[in-house]
Amino acid sequence: MTEEIFPGVELGEGTVVEPGARIGVPPRGAAPGELPTIIGPGGRIRSGTVIYAGARIGARFQSGHGAMIRENNVIGDGCSVGTNAVLEPGNRIGDGSRVHSHCFLENVTLGRRVFLGPGVVFTDDPHPPCPRYDECVGGATVEDDASIGGNATILPGVRIGARALVGAGSVVTRDVAPDTVVAGSPAREKRKTSELLCAPGHYARPYEWREALDS
Repeated sequence: MTEEIFPGVELGEGTVVEPGARIGVPPRGAAPGELPTIIGPGGRIRSGTVIYAGARIGARFQSGHGAMIRENNVIGDGCSVGTNAVLEPGNRIGDGSRVHSHCFLENVTLGRRVFLGPGVVFTDDPHPPCPRYDECVGGATVEDDASIGGNATILPGVRIGARALVGAGSVVTRDVAPDTVVAGSPAREKRKTSELLCAPGHYARPYEWREALDS
């Protein structure tokens, strides 16, 4: 088994493409090489990954096995997309963000250093199916440094504020304020992130380490 790299793919220096990956696959209606595919340096694209033509990915990108990234995705530097994650068209992902295994995103905007736990699902259509889909609410927005726990579901058009924390298994039906912890179905505010404790005692409070990185 060998990797398959289509025409029009620009791979940055040092990026490794493992056997079984397919890079620059033309989407429906496009010829091979018609849409440029750009992947920055220093990355690793693991076996089974499929990246469609028209994707633009930054430096130091890491994919898990079987990840799928469709056309019209823009991914920043230092990002990862986990095993069997699916990025449908139209996502914008900021530097340092991590999309864990089995996530599903479409028309989603993620800020910098966003963390998505395994199995997070974003929806972007309030009443599927609909022939006027493109005129409806659209995908969610997640601001910088927000974290979303595993198996959470985010409804169309929701905005999750910076540094917010969404509990595992939550269903987020409305906007989440910055620096807020929400959980449940539907997700409701529980406390502020500043009120959380670091259970093992490594830090005075969670995310204290992040402030040191930013300074």
